Amino acid sequence: MSLRALIFDVDGTLAETEEAHRRAFNDSFASWGLDWSWDREAYRRLLRTTGGKERMLAFQADLPDGAPRLTDDQIAQLHREKTARYGEILAAGDLALRPGVADLIATARDAGLRLAVATTTNLPNVEALARCCWGREACEIFDVIAAGDEVAAKKPASDVFELALARLGLGPEACLAFEDSRNGLRSAMGAGLTVIVTPSAYTDHEDFTGAAHVLPTLERAHWPAPLLAIAG
Repeated sequence: MSLRALIFDVDGTLAETEEAHRRAFNDSFASWGLDWSWDREAYRRLLRTTGGKERMLAFQADLPDGAPRLTDDQIAQLHREKTARYGEILAAGDLALRPGVADLIATARDAGLRLAVATTTNLPNVEALARCCWGREACEIFDVIAAGDEVAAKKPASDVFELALARLGLGPEACLAFEDSRNGLRSAMGAGLTVIVTPSAYTDHEDFTGAAHVLPTLERAHWPAPLLAIAG
């Protein structure tokens, strides 16, 4: 079957968003009077856990005995406030797509391919990125959006890619997936997809065994044959 759709992860793949996420977490912690502060190395470790609420729970579980603990409801509220703060940061316009992303998406659209997102982040974060980087609503860029808050298990489970495939109405053999992390790669491969990885600033140390291609960027000079074919 010929290629009919591209499925993209968001954070780290479409844009180097993790510094904006880290800032939003730290700003939210400060607003709650928490002494939590995630530096880059701590955040690199925490990214092994997918999902913002899950990441906070993992961090909290490692705090010393006697340290204050948040309830699940408080974690959920704090995450909602962090999401709002992330949206404010992106609304300031201080974020750009990774090299080659805009060209690839435009080329795929011109070639008649469908475009999808499969991400562990939530829909408001996808919308914030689309408005920041394209100046448009996410539904104007992507035909399908499958978000982490819509599935039972987040990456490396395959649920979100399976949801994207179901909404596209396509089998994995008709699609290419784009990821930046080992957890994302495992998720996409678990759904039967062929995966192209472009490591990000926070994932460039990870093992990408199993990826069809590992590229420095999605600029046209690095496109493998399946992408060159859609360019005509």
